[in-house]
Amino acid sequence: MSMSITSNETKYKSTLIAGFMVPHPPMIVPDIGRGSEAQISETIKAYEKVASEIAAIEPETIIITSPHSVMYLDYFHISPGKGAAGSFASFRASGVKFSERYDEELVYEITKLADAEKIPAGTLGERDARLDHGTMVPLWFIRNRYKGGKIVRIGLSGLPLIDHYRLGMIIRDAVNNIGRRAVIVASGDLSHKLQEYGPYGYAPEGPEYDKRIMDVMSRAAFSELFDFDSTFCEKAAECGHRSFVIMAGAFDGMSVRAEKLSYQDITGVGYGICTFYPDGYDESRRFLDRRLAEVEEELRLKRDKSDAYVRLARNAIEAYVLRRERISVPDGLPEEMLTRKAGVFVSIHKHDSLRGCIGTISPTRSCVAEEIITNAISAATKDPRFPAILPDELGWLEISVDVLGEPEDIESKDELDVKKYGVIVSSGLKKGLLLPDIDGVDTVDQQVDIAMKKAGIHSSEKYKLQRFEVVRHY
Repeated sequence: MSMSITSNETKYKSTLIAGFMVPHPPMIVPDIGRGSEAQISETIKAYEKVASEIAAIEPETIIITSPHSVMYLDYFHISPGKGAAGSFASFRASGVKFSERYDEELVYEITKLADAEKIPAGTLGERDARLDHGTMVPLWFIRNRYKGGKIVRIGLSGLPLIDHYRLGMIIRDAVNNIGRRAVIVASGDLSHKLQEYGPYGYAPEGPEYDKRIMDVMSRAAFSELFDFDSTFCEKAAECGHRSFVIMAGAFDGMSVRAEKLSYQDITGVGYGICTFYPDGYDESRRFLDRRLAEVEEELRLKRDKSDAYVRLARNAIEAYVLRRERISVPDGLPEEMLTRKAGVFVSIHKHDSLRGCIGTISPTRSCVAEEIITNAISAATKDPRFPAILPDELGWLEISVDVLGEPEDIESKDELDVKKYGVIVSSGLKKGLLLPDIDGVDTVDQQVDIAMKKAGIHSSEKYKLQRFEVVRHY
């Protein structure tokens, strides 16, 4: 199942000349900072060095990946059209303006290759054509040194890190295909939870994230970017990780000279700057192929160990996705799956990201086995948050089955435990459920709040609480 977008060594002689990891604090622009930017003078000095290096390269195109451009859960948005303008008016500096031309030929080539590789990326869904600050802050430094070249602006997505990395590989191939002399700028701050006085307060994951990411990027150890768990990144309130992963993918299979220029955390937000220059083909750095092989082996071992509940769910999904066939309850299942009735949730993950989850609070079928078959098919094809699962995704799916115990009424949150109990919150006809022991849900308040939001219950409304236990099958 491993894939490689570029397998010919000659393709690694890239016209993508360099990459740059940079932050985007608006205060770094003097008209916005109005003197406060002096506290991050080390970052400013490093940024000016990046701008000088880009000016020396004289790229035809500057590719910028920004967390603040248009972003979708399941799609990479590439800004369309001939160009765009923007200003820092929202930061009380309307006099700082930009007018940039887009490299339409490169945008077309990227979207064409993405379509061929079944990566959801393109120019659809433009919501705001104005340049965002994640794009304009790097441009402020660059344009002070270099006026030439068009730009390509690319937003991030909620897709797995592997897909961000693959997009980077596509960008590199598109640059090579049309012979464009280009650089890629990965715009993104680090953790926003480094200090109590910072914009989001403090979390221990904040400093840990910054230490790890600066170590990884300073060594160009791009394979380690996949090791950052999504829950950990969320707790750290990082901004640029997926931006950095896209850039890393653009240098897959290449030796890279990396240099750390600066790191500061004065404002409670981490700002890191590194430079990257490719230096020829290196078979040992084909990190996507390596990662996919590791994931494939991990999934094989999990499938071999999975129990009858998960095997039934997987068989139901595969039969429906491949043949549009709803399987019958097979022979040889444990007796409890045939005689017990219960609510069941089937959860599907792909590359550590949720890919579908559908369930029933109470039984709707004749037995647990029938409940699993029905909910597995629905999780794969009817979860409104995701497109239906395609045949070529089946080998990458990780499936779990939760069998729910009987809900019991409780008087208060004090009777909940996020690791042990799921919660049902109801108000009139509105009802929301959250399973127990979910990554990133650490407190009872979080658990109840999420369940209320799922149900559309406002905090001012009276509501009823129930708890339930589950048996989780992998």
